[in-house]
Amino acid sequence: MTPKPRILLVEDESGIADTLQYVLSTDGFAPVWCSTASEALAQFAAEPPALAVLDVGLPDMNGFELFRRLQALPGGHQVPMLFLTARSDEIDRVVGLELGADDYIAKPFSPRELVARVRTILRRSARPVAATATAVAIAATPTPTTSAPTPALWLLDEERHQIRFYGRALELSRYEYGVLRLLVQKPGRVYTRDELLQKVWGDANDSFDRTVDAHIKTLRAKLKSVAPGLEPIRTLRGTGYALNEDLPGTPS
Repeated sequence: MTPKPRILLVEDESGIADTLQYVLSTDGFAPVWCSTASEALAQFAAEPPALAVLDVGLPDMNGFELFRRLQALPGGHQVPMLFLTARSDEIDRVVGLELGADDYIAKPFSPRELVARVRTILRRSARPVAATATAVAIAATPTPTTSAPTPALWLLDEERHQIRFYGRALELSRYEYGVLRLLVQKPGRVYTRDELLQKVWGDANDSFDRTVDAHIKTLRAKLKSVAPGLEPIRTLRGTGYALNEDLPGTPS
């Protein structure tokens, strides 16, 4: 018999937790309820779940900080996470998405809607990503004043899920990697937001409108830490995003 997917539910309101445990159980999941962040960290460390639902307003730790600590645990980056909160401000939603969360749902909400989102996220994360046996290098435009070799502008290693920019490995979340991977494979090719949502997240209809913008923002910050004077990702207003084809051979 196939074991039920284990869902870590971190929620300090017992009434909400009871309802969510019931609907998750009746839909074929195995919920594990924690009322504090410290309990959640211990449960996660003992056995990483298939997915984690995190309340932002916990008594002992902010849910965003809990997310960061769970991500730092062994296997943490592979576990999809969804924020659950009473706050409906756009800034909170964007913060959660920028951290790399898979979704965000604000109270009050339908328990069945949450279960539907959990199923969607698990379906996305279960989709295999094609890997190549060798790294793909995209060379920078050669500098005519020197014959010395320069590092590849982009180095995409799909087996390791790693991208290097001017020789430096970037620390990327799952979705940051997915977005940048598409852009790097076809420099200059313009991707609309809907295309990126479909290709990286798997279903544009199940994601927030600002999801792509939030991840592009964090990608730009990480790229600027390597090359502060450059704009590797172009914005085409009203259309989408593309990788800049005219970057120099060495970062400025």
